[in-house]
Amino acid sequence: MSFLNDLFIGLDAAKQEDLQERLDIVAHKIKFMDKMPVALLDVNNNPSYLLSEEIALAGGMVESDILSAVFIIYYEPGKTLTDLMREIPSVLDSDWQAVKNNRIILLNDDVNRERSAENAVSLIEDMAEMLHPGSFIFGHEGDKWIRFGA
Repeated sequence: MSFLNDLFIGLDAAKQEDLQERLDIVAHKIKFMDKMPVALLDVNNNPSYLLSEEIALAGGMVESDILSAVFIIYYEPGKTLTDLMREIPSVLDSDWQAVKNNRIILLNDDVNRERSAENAVSLIEDMAEMLHPGSFIFGHEGDKWIRFGA
């Protein structure tokens, strides 16, 4: 959680406690769940590791083999959900397990946003909801991310 510790510096104690409590709720629930293999890709299907720590804290593990990934998250800094919806269909492969099971997720978490503790915790909550649907509901689907049916 080192990147989060850096983001927590300078926050007042009440805010730190609130954010830590939110993280603890996610951590408590996911310790009883299987880790989900996740491929994080850019719009050219290149693996990305930008959000590896957030994925791990949300109950996932980054999978470099696309064929073994249960979920594929498309994320590229600066790309909006509209950009991703336009570009992703042409790069999907119907042989991928995640495509067959409609487990493709488009993520736009950083357009015009700063890196802050609040945003990082919110992203971890969103990823927990993505990877463990039904176990988490934080309400940002459609705003910052969407499930994409191929």
